[in-house]
Amino acid sequence: MTSENTQNSTKALNRARCIHASRLPEYRFPFGARPAASNVDIFFDCYREASNVTFCYTYGLYGFSYHEEPMYSVSGLGRYHVNLMLPSEPSILFYWFRFNVPGDLNDLTDNFKVKGENEGDNAPVITLYYGAGMDTPDGEGTLYTDPPRVGANEDKYPFAFQITVYNKDFKTPSFLKGAMMYQIFPDRFARDTSFDYGKMINTDARQERIYHEDWSEDVDTKGKPETGYLACDFYGGSLKGIEEKLDYLKELGINVLYLNPIFEARSSHRYDTADYLNVDPILGGTPAFMSLENACRERGIKIILDGVFSHTGADSKYFNKFDRYEGVGAYKAFNEGEESRYRSWYNFFRNPDGSVGYDSWWGFPDLPNINEDDLSYRNFIFGKDGVVDVWTSRGASGFRLDVSDELPDSFIRQMRQTVKEKTGGEGAVIGEVWEDASNKCSYGSYRDFMLGNTHDAVMGYTFRHILLDFLCGYIDADIANSRFEGFRERYPKEAYYAMMNLVSSHDVPRIMTMLSRPEDTDDRDIQREFKVDARYYDTVASLAKMAFAFQTCYIGASCIYYGDEILMEGYKDPFNRRTYPWNRVDPKGQEALAYFRRIARIRTENECLRTGYYETLMAEGGTFAFVRYLKEGRDAFGKEASGSRAIVFVMNRSDKPVYVDVSEHYGSFACKASGDEGEIHPLSEQFILGGILGGTRKIGIKPFGTAFLVF
Repeated sequence: MTSENTQNSTKALNRARCIHASRLPEYRFPFGARPAASNVDIFFDCYREASNVTFCYTYGLYGFSYHEEPMYSVSGLGRYHVNLMLPSEPSILFYWFRFNVPGDLNDLTDNFKVKGENEGDNAPVITLYYGAGMDTPDGEGTLYTDPPRVGANEDKYPFAFQITVYNKDFKTPSFLKGAMMYQIFPDRFARDTSFDYGKMINTDARQERIYHEDWSEDVDTKGKPETGYLACDFYGGSLKGIEEKLDYLKELGINVLYLNPIFEARSSHRYDTADYLNVDPILGGTPAFMSLENACRERGIKIILDGVFSHTGADSKYFNKFDRYEGVGAYKAFNEGEESRYRSWYNFFRNPDGSVGYDSWWGFPDLPNINEDDLSYRNFIFGKDGVVDVWTSRGASGFRLDVSDELPDSFIRQMRQTVKEKTGGEGAVIGEVWEDASNKCSYGSYRDFMLGNTHDAVMGYTFRHILLDFLCGYIDADIANSRFEGFRERYPKEAYYAMMNLVSSHDVPRIMTMLSRPEDTDDRDIQREFKVDARYYDTVASLAKMAFAFQTCYIGASCIYYGDEILMEGYKDPFNRRTYPWNRVDPKGQEALAYFRRIARIRTENECLRTGYYETLMAEGGTFAFVRYLKEGRDAFGKEASGSRAIVFVMNRSDKPVYVDVSEHYGSFACKASGDEGEIHPLSEQFILGGILGGTRKIGIKPFGTAFLVF
């Protein structure tokens, strides 16, 4: 790239004569997150009258080092350049530009101009800063009068540009890139054919448990009178029940199964682990897992387990508050002075009244916090015959880490190292992170979440937020695209292609419910009764199917929460954890299931939708179009790929038809609004169409519809 070519190619963009667009190669090259010790070219177009143009940057993780580097004009036309060698260690690098200009410069908007003190005086020279903008096209920045703030505990405004500097050896498992994933809440998915209600109620002696004989009965929110609500109601879903439905999952193209906790616990959600090394008996015990894993392996399905390592249950063999397990638990050890190997795992204290107190997860006494830095606990998790060793030897392909941001970075690094060692490098570590994992701050520090040392990927709650905002009409396609592209820029490619993209989960309302835009309420009686309004059901269902289509075509692992494929509804926990209605799926649910299966087949048959290159083609109003493609038969990682050479995906969020021209010329794709207002465009009855190589296909897309053009 020459400075002359770069300057010429940006003239149309550079109307304000001050610009840096971090996602355009004319301004930053190579694109996005970069490996440690690599080089990046950074260009900045500034006013010709500017002086002392300076590149300002700071980098680090737990502590930051600030630096300044003078920039020099490369063209005499106000274009400045710096070649930056990135830090040799994984880190986050923030940068911005500083320069001086006359305060009365004509190109400045009035809010930046400064006049001389007296009439006729020359305007003073002022210092301005150019940092990142918000939701701007191509990552374009904006002017500020103050330097960006990037401290972990600071309000992050003005914004800085960011380069994520990751471990140069960072690789994510091949099975996770572009995976089709299915999340199951084990108690609520399927009973097995040998289910025996009498056997279920005699599996465990805990009196607080509630057992549902009727699979279709609604979830409990009251508990027993003597205990109150404890999330202890059970339906008898089992691992054998999941095994019996594996062929159903294969019809959805699933190659990764993510199971909410299966370890023995008191509650039905099982985030209160009682025994890390054994499957809950009500799910069928450990032999049921071994059978499931074998059946999954035969079908090419990997299993990801939910690992809850920041806390255990108070009712567990480790804490043993209620003395239900053999041996001395940590609670009794502290309270009565007896010896327990688990005592050091927890932090105890005496309350003013002399009663026992202990640190617990968000103040819930049933969930005592673990001290993850305790070496005996780490040995139990990571050592020989420890939790990771046992479950990977049983066939698990990795862990989803519950509340990752509440685990020490060193713990997650050791988790990654151990999982990789036990699986020949192909095991996965997925983090529960709700925010931008590339610059997440918690406990007074930036976190080592996207630098190639801890997670392979994180749960796609940011993906969900952007997509739902777009589908609900809160933002248009240009803003949605800018936000998606921002994450693609900040996340390493290895991680971004493995991101667990979701639209529903056990912790958020289901997508059908969210697309109905319900009022936010914690009243469980209102939540229980909430249903999609019949007047808008078809529209909401169409939007939900659009979400799955987008999710399936976009970069990352596409994760279906059980039941979304038949348009299950459900507000917050526990209503998003209802039983799957086997044999009671209505015609609209059956229609949606057929759609999901067809879309999934497009992805499984075409590797360009799993690991292909990506380019946004159109993002205007309610129309969003992009292409996934191969280059000379190879994907974005340089591997040979099968299936179609490219697929263009177009979605229409609006309530009116959209007419577009989709063209291909010499491997370059384009999508633009039609100029003939649909006069010669057929309104397509099919959503899978053939593209025209070397030409243009004119199509019309129905309201709330999608189109796939296969090349």
